Amino acid sequence: MNISKLIIGIVFGIIAQIIIFFQLQGQMKYDWFKNNYWLVVLMGIPASMFFMYSVKNMVITYGGQMWPSRLIGFSLGAIVFTYFSWYLFNEPMSTKTIICLILSFTILVIQLFFK
Repeated sequence: MNISKLIIGIVFGIIAQIIIFFQLQGQMKYDWFKNNYWLVVLMGIPASMFFMYSVKNMVITYGGQMWPSRLIGFSLGAIVFTYFSWYLFNEPMSTKTIICLILSFTILVIQLFFK
């Protein structure tokens, strides 16, 4: 397992998820996102590039297998979304949200540490 490629894949995946969070939810909190529609649309270009590099590095790490990158990406997305919706929008952490977050961490741990 190429740990440096995995770390790069995870970091790029987190960056992409953050960009997408602001692209999709930013308009609910910040007027800039409401008033600059096409600039917000263009945020999808760097986000796509980060996702592509993330997946590429994770697929290399897992010897060509695609499922680990998909499941890691899903888990990172759920974790990033939960954090930013709680931090920026003061969304409460319901029992359902906490259970889903635990499941996301569990999927992440399984993908990273189980063979």
